[in-house]
Amino acid sequence: MSRIGSLFASPGRKALITYLTAGYPDIGTTLEMVPLLASSGCDIVELGIPFSDPLADGAIIQKAAFHALRNGVTPAECMKLAGRLSRQVDVPLVFMTYFNPVHKYGVDAFCRDCAGAGVSGLIIPDLPPEESEDVEQFSRDCGLDLVYLLAPTSTEKRIDLVASRSRGFIYLVSLTGVTGARETLPDGLESFVARVRARCSQPLCVGFGISTAEQARRVARIADGVIIGSRLVQVLEAPERLTLVRDFISELRHALSDACHSELPDEEVSM
Repeated sequence: MSRIGSLFASPGRKALITYLTAGYPDIGTTLEMVPLLASSGCDIVELGIPFSDPLADGAIIQKAAFHALRNGVTPAECMKLAGRLSRQVDVPLVFMTYFNPVHKYGVDAFCRDCAGAGVSGLIIPDLPPEESEDVEQFSRDCGLDLVYLLAPTSTEKRIDLVASRSRGFIYLVSLTGVTGARETLPDGLESFVARVRARCSQPLCVGFGISTAEQARRVARIADGVIIGSRLVQVLEAPERLTLVRDFISELRHALSDACHSELPDEEVSM
């Protein structure tokens, strides 16, 4: 079982997955934030490799990627950064990127360097399963989990395809659109998760638009993990970012624990 897969093997805990754009607002901040996230209760940290055309991302992460690119943060620099961080934290690191940087780097070399840097998995939103044979083969050979995404518009055929190919977990996009903090989550989220659950055996983790502890609690009642990105990226330029991030993660962790207990039979909750 992979490092990511093992996180979901123990009952009674919902995975908290957080996202940071690597090198935003600078490399030092990423080096500071990832250990803080890990020590505060995060189970997986996604590092976004900055890209000039991040189609799946909203304004907050687009701005962060643009800023990081202007600072010279390249995929090679992200590899070095991941290598430093993997020696400091025990939680799995996952690269979230787009296929263009992977293709330019070289798929084989990219996967080998990810493994060498201690990265545990890859999320590539614009890589459809139908066109991912090389990435799947090289990532598997290097011990990396390749995580696929599903959206509310995904057909049963697409759900079955992703169920046969995704490793580690399946990333469920909560809504049709791009990343970004939102005030509410869609009404059909529960039915979407149930529809995928009926056809997949992998853990299901929900992202896009989750920005409050109450939203995280709602998601954790129906899914195996919650993914938070834009809200975290928003606070990284604040002078009090350490306190803000620590308090936010603590609040999220408490919400996920509440959701876990609410799923248990009454006699187990009272123990």
